[in-house]
Amino acid sequence: MSVLIVIPCLNEERHLPGLLAMLLRDNPQATVVVADGGSTDASRAIVARHAAIHPNLILLDNPDRLQSAGINLAVRRHSAGHRWLVRIDAHCDYPPGYVAGLVAAARRHGAASVVVPMVTHGGGCFQKAAAAAQNSALGNGGSAHRRIGEGQFVDHGHHALMDLALFRQIGGYDETFSHNEDAEFDLRLGAAGGNIWLEPSLALGYWPRAAPRPLFRQYRGYGRGRAMTLARHAAPIKPRQAIPVVVAPAVLLALVGLCLAPVLPLATALAMPALIWTTLCLGFGLGLGLRQGCRCTAAAGVAAMVMHLAWSIGFIGQKLRGPRPGLPPRPIEALV
Repeated sequence: MSVLIVIPCLNEERHLPGLLAMLLRDNPQATVVVADGGSTDASRAIVARHAAIHPNLILLDNPDRLQSAGINLAVRRHSAGHRWLVRIDAHCDYPPGYVAGLVAAARRHGAASVVVPMVTHGGGCFQKAAAAAQNSALGNGGSAHRRIGEGQFVDHGHHALMDLALFRQIGGYDETFSHNEDAEFDLRLGAAGGNIWLEPSLALGYWPRAAPRPLFRQYRGYGRGRAMTLARHAAPIKPRQAIPVVVAPAVLLALVGLCLAPVLPLATALAMPALIWTTLCLGFGLGLGLRQGCRCTAAAGVAAMVMHLAWSIGFIGQKLRGPRPGLPPRPIEALV
């Protein structure tokens, strides 16, 4: 199939054994590169152990640590002679025949890129709450690739397969982006004439952050990355992205109102927008919990509030921080 499979990795000892076994079993002719960003757990030893048996598996050091940089480096060093790039995220679950299915979908629809839906799962209680939020309109805003629907051409989705020649031509991922590099890439891909097919039969399972603090950091990064993308491309913000932007200002207004309330009782009205948002989120989560009969899912509103607030802080902070991103990346030259 002439496929280069790249797995950005950082401390993924829990997921790598099963993931590598599946990929190497299903794709014996593909080149599989694990771009490791400095793992301190057993990840590197796991890859080395498999590489001793499978010569098509390569452990690549990614000194810049970012996923975007690791994938670009793998493409630069190991893409010669390959037709397709498949991006694999280590903390996801993939259906059997995933890579072959992506290639078949690309050929069937004449697509330059194939993306897939993502269904979120949870183990612990907070992770289940975060998964329920991310699977719902409360957490994903109705995004097409966050539910399993009909196959269609889209402007963005969870990255799976890309035409390597076009990936190199438009410069790959922008390594100044720590988050949202995939959406920024898709805008450049569309501008270059590439089309993106969403393949519902190859939906993957995703495990979200299992605690509020890492979930907050992740979504703050998402907000920051979205602001950078919009600045780079002067694109209008979508309604499902615009709504969360107001969350941080609403929370700030509520804090100001509560501080002023002892001397100015009417100032409590400033807390109304935040109160409405809180009520809607908690009520939505409670409804999900009742429908699914799960106490943990009932806390989906709490997880959604963490996500909304973090995204808003990241987006507004980036807007206030500074200048527009620089020029798009230059074409990637593959080593022969």
